[in-house]
Amino acid sequence: MNEIKIFTPATVANVSCGFDVMGFCLDNVGDEMVIRKIDKKGVFITKIEGFDLPFEAELNVAGVSALAMYKSLNIDFGFEIEIYKNIKPGSGIGSSAASAVGSVFGMNELLGRPFTKTQLTEFAIKGEALASKCEHADNLAPALFGGFTLVKSVAPLQILELPTPKDLYATIIHPQIEIKTSESRAILPKQVPLGDAITQWANLGSLVHALHTSNYNLIKDALNDVVVEPHRSQLIPLFNEVKAACISAGALGAGISGSGPSIFTLSKGEKQAEKVKKVMQDIYAKSDIDFDIHVSKINTQGVKILG
Repeated sequence: MNEIKIFTPATVANVSCGFDVMGFCLDNVGDEMVIRKIDKKGVFITKIEGFDLPFEAELNVAGVSALAMYKSLNIDFGFEIEIYKNIKPGSGIGSSAASAVGSVFGMNELLGRPFTKTQLTEFAIKGEALASKCEHADNLAPALFGGFTLVKSVAPLQILELPTPKDLYATIIHPQIEIKTSESRAILPKQVPLGDAITQWANLGSLVHALHTSNYNLIKDALNDVVVEPHRSQLIPLFNEVKAACISAGALGAGISGSGPSIFTLSKGEKQAEKVKKVMQDIYAKSDIDFDIHVSKINTQGVKILG
C-alpha cells in the first residue's frame, strides 16, 4: 500500500473536571487526510484545503508530528501529506490534534504498523505542542484510541482507555470566534485552593467510575469544573446562559470543550441530545455570533481508514 485516505476526528478535551487529562472522541466531525509514499526522502505537505495553514512541514502541526516520527525511521523514501481541514483552528474541538494524529497514523499504516498507538501519541505530542506551546495529550489520545481516554502521565506517556456508556451522546456548539489554546492557558491561576482541588479530583474519580458502570446520574453529578471553567468561561459569549439552559432541558452536564470557544454537553440518548441542540440554537440565534452545532455519538474507534 502506497497511499491511504483517513478520517481524523474532532475531540473534546478536559471534559469539565478532567483538565489536561481526559478527553473523548467525536464521530461525525473531523478532517480528512491523504498520506502517500514517495521516492524523495523527507516529509512534504502538498495540499491544504479548508483553512490557510503553512505548507512548510516544520511550521505545520501535521508536519511537525510527521517529522518527529520520520526522524526515528531508517528509510530511503518519504511521504506526501494532503490535508482537507474541516475543523476550524482555535475552535476547541481538537483541530491541531486531528492534524497531528492523522499524519503519524497514516504513515504508520503505510509502514505496516511498526508503532503502537501510545508511540504514535508521543510523536503527535510534538505537533500539538507547536499549537498550544506545551506538551499534552488529552485531545490526541481519544483521536487515536477512540472513546474516552485518561492520560495518566506524559513523561512517561501512559494512556488509559475508559469504557463508553452506549447511550451517551454529545452536543457541541462552536461559536465562530477564535480562542487560542496558548492564550486561554495564560489566564489560568498558577495555584488552586485545596478545597477546590479536593472537589475537582473527587469529581474526576466519580466520572471515571460512572463511565465504567454506565451510571448516568453519577455522570451528571461529576461533570463539574471548579478550577478552570470559572476563568475560561469569561472568554466565551453566553456560556453561563447556554450551560444553565441545557442542564435545565435535561443534559447530563455542560462544559468548555478544550480551551473553547466550543461548548459541549453530554446527554443520555440521541433524542435528548437533539433537544439540547435546539436549546443551544435558540440562545445563539438571538446574538450576532455565527455558530455551528453538531450532535455526535461517541466515536469508540478513533481515526478511521476511508480508503
